[in-house]
Amino acid sequence: MKHSLLAALLIASLPAWADGPIYLCIDSAGRKELTDMSKPGCKLLDLPGAIPAPKRADTKTAAKLPPPAQTAASPADFPRVDNLMQKARDTDRRQILDDELRSEEKKLAELKKAFNNGEPERQGDEKNYAKYQARVAEMRDNISRSEKNIEALKREIANVK
Repeated sequence: MKHSLLAALLIASLPAWADGPIYLCIDSAGRKELTDMSKPGCKLLDLPGAIPAPKRADTKTAAKLPPPAQTAASPADFPRVDNLMQKARDTDRRQILDDELRSEEKKLAELKKAFNNGEPERQGDEKNYAKYQARVAEMRDNISRSEKNIEALKREIANVK
């Protein structure tokens, strides 16, 4: 029940960007699924602001249509940045990423110190061992997240020209 309510709230809070019909399907076990394909037992959802899908042409009609026109990657009047300006932007970007990396590495060191190899000090309000275990698990998750952030930052820095 919680999952379907969460999914409904998530869907309701997001703007509709669907470019085709969306169906709500409920299987025999009561599980709900959103899909773009109609199946038995599915109900077409009327999403406000959704862009209707173009009508699909049958193969006979599609064969008669001319090929779609090729579009340029960017319009001719699209503003260009000269090499010197781009180099300055790349330098700024690298500096920002380096600062973020140093900050994340510092945060990771602090998290690992507090984690104390999986045995952090118990706090006064943790007389209940389950509460302590929950905090240790959260600390482990935070360390893992920080390590992943560091990996992502290093990859991004490697991609900067």
